[in-house]
Amino acid sequence: MIDKTLTSCEAAVADVHDGATVMIGGFGTAGMPYALIDALLAQGARELTIVNNNAGNGDTGLAALIRHRRVRRIVCSFPRQADSQHFDAAYRAGEIELELVPQGNLAARIHAAGNGLGAIYTPTGYGTRIAEGKETREIDGRHYVLEYPLHADFALIRAHRGDRWGNLVYRKTARNFGPLMAMAAKCTIAEVDAVVPLGGLDPEAVVTPGIFVQRVVATGLGRQEAA
Repeated sequence: MIDKTLTSCEAAVADVHDGATVMIGGFGTAGMPYALIDALLAQGARELTIVNNNAGNGDTGLAALIRHRRVRRIVCSFPRQADSQHFDAAYRAGEIELELVPQGNLAARIHAAGNGLGAIYTPTGYGTRIAEGKETREIDGRHYVLEYPLHADFALIRAHRGDRWGNLVYRKTARNFGPLMAMAAKCTIAEVDAVVPLGGLDPEAVVTPGIFVQRVVATGLGRQEAA
């Protein structure tokens, strides 16, 4: 019987190793898998490379990982906003590396990894510092920059509901990078509001098929829906 559910976030992230590359879903705070991040913080893994849309908000979630010096390098699109003080302090102190990636390129590079592409050409960034040292090419009169896929050892994502096979549905904008990251990681761990019985998800509404998910943890009030 296939059953990918685990009883705790601690068990779900227990094997995240020092130096791992971890994709974390979320657009700002929308869709951020806070319970999994808290468990990873308690687990103690260090020297992590994090792939995320931004560099943390306030004092919780990804910001807490940075504050506790667990992140060696971050790949993101928006490293600085009003409440990104922990990234800002770590970066100015030389404690964290930054790879700045335009948001469309970030999504495209994750998508490329999930779809088995060797590389992609994108016009975004051509003629800017982002393109320095990278291969460029003119195609049909337009200039492009060669970018490589972003792979990960683990992806921590948040979904609305899942089943024991790992099929996932999302809630509105909380979907964001989750489906792409699930395809690009060796091990995808999904935090969900509830695990429902097989057949409890409308197949037409399933966004992430269970083939891309290895572990599911129910953290919300609806966890009692599990069969």
